[in-house]
Amino acid sequence: MAKLFNTRSMIFTLYGDYVSQYGNVIWIGSLIRLLEEFGHNEQSVRAAISRMNKQGWVKSQKNGNRSYYFLTERGKARMDEAAQRIYQIEAPSWDGQWRLLLYTIPEEKRHLRDELRQELVWSGFGLLSNSCWITPNPLEQQVKDLIKKYDIDAYVNFFHGTYEGTKENKDLVEQCWDLEAVNERYSQFIQAYSQKYIIDKSKIEKGEMNDGNCFVQRTLLVHQYRKFLFIDPSLPKELLPDNWLGDSAASLFTDYYQILKEPATRFFESVFDSGDINV
Repeated sequence: MAKLFNTRSMIFTLYGDYVSQYGNVIWIGSLIRLLEEFGHNEQSVRAAISRMNKQGWVKSQKNGNRSYYFLTERGKARMDEAAQRIYQIEAPSWDGQWRLLLYTIPEEKRHLRDELRQELVWSGFGLLSNSCWITPNPLEQQVKDLIKKYDIDAYVNFFHGTYEGTKENKDLVEQCWDLEAVNERYSQFIQAYSQKYIIDKSKIEKGEMNDGNCFVQRTLLVHQYRKFLFIDPSLPKELLPDNWLGDSAASLFTDYYQILKEPATRFFESVFDSGDINV
C-alpha cells in the first residue's frame, strides 16, 4: 500500500483523535500497527516519533522491553487547542475587541521570530503590518504562553481595544486574511466528502464496512479537516463573508465523524496498548 501523508503528521492526528482520549500514552508497537493501515512502515514511524521526541512533543518511557510514548505538556496543550477548534461546529460570537501583538525581536534572534510567526498563524493571528499581528479572538492566554515559551517578554507588546479608524472591521479582515482562498478550500472539502459520507453511511447501515475500514476513513477525515487549522483563523461570525462555507463544512465533518466513531474506536482499542503507564 502506498504511504498516505507524512508519517509525523499522521502521528499527530492519531494522538489528537485517539491517544489523547486514552491517557496520552501508547506503545510504539501499537503505533506502528495502526500506521500500517496507511502504508507507513516501522522504520518511518520510529524515525518520526524520534523527531517528535527531540522537538519536545512527546517523551518516552520503558516498561520491560517495550517503549511507550506520551505527550508532553506542550503536546497536550497543542492537542487541546486543536480539538477545541476542530470540533467547533459554528463560528464563535465576537466581543467587538481586537487584540494586537507587536514585537521587535533582534536579528540575532531571527530563529525565535520565525518560530513565533508560525505559532501566531496557527493560533489565528493575521499580519496587519510589519511585526504587527491582530486577532478578534480572546487569545490572551495563548500569547502569555508564547512569551513564556520563547522568553521574549522584553521584545513583545500586547494590547486590545476597538478599531477607531476610517475603515470597516471587515476591511481589516480582508487586509489580514485571504478568506476567499479558505472558502474555496472548504468548497473542495464539501464536494469531496458529501458523496463519500452518503456512500459510507449506507455501507455501515448495511454492515458492509468493517471496523478497520471505518478506522482508516475516520482518521483520514480528521487528517484532512485538521489542515484547516493552518489556514482558517476561526474568525467570529460577525466578521465572516455572507457566503462563508466553514459552518457547512463543520456540519458535514461532524455528521461523517459520528457514523464512523464507534466502529473506528473498536478497531483502535483492539490494537491499543498503554502499558498501564500513568503520566
